[in-house]
Amino acid sequence: MSSTENNTNGALSVPPANTITLKTADGEYFYVEESIAMEFLVVKNFFEDNNDAKAARSVVPLPNVRAKYMSMIIQYCGEQLKFREESGRQAEKMKYDEKFVEDLNNEEMVEMILAVNYLCIKSFMDMLTQAVANRIKNWSVERVRDFFGIENDFTPEEEAKLRQEYPWAYEGVEN
Repeated sequence: MSSTENNTNGALSVPPANTITLKTADGEYFYVEESIAMEFLVVKNFFEDNNDAKAARSVVPLPNVRAKYMSMIIQYCGEQLKFREESGRQAEKMKYDEKFVEDLNNEEMVEMILAVNYLCIKSFMDMLTQAVANRIKNWSVERVRDFFGIENDFTPEEEAKLRQEYPWAYEGVEN
């Protein structure tokens, strides 16, 4: 059984039983198994804050998540549930996580972090932030600024002073 069904034409059809309907920022609907959708704290809170009967018939709007990333998040969370159900698969889980982030380019990584942060999936967020830390390890200040889109607010003189005061911070970095 598929853990998600994606309706891309924007029309809402009758969702399968035991699913929660999610609507992404770009207007796509996802029918997600309840066990997977409840991994998203924002969805869980939606159900706790609303009457369960009313919420069960509702579409959960996700205005900060685009369909491309929702698909990946649903797939990832489904795999994580399987890993949790079966003990002794830690090495396999780590390989899955490594492959998942390896397949993301820098822009996708940032977008994925924004989506996962909005959905409030702590273990997923921890994995992604560790992957970013590993990715930027030994990068130059300029390259990190470029990666995160941070504008340099130091004057050339201030930056030269910092480089002089903390030369160890600039040793062995990649440009």
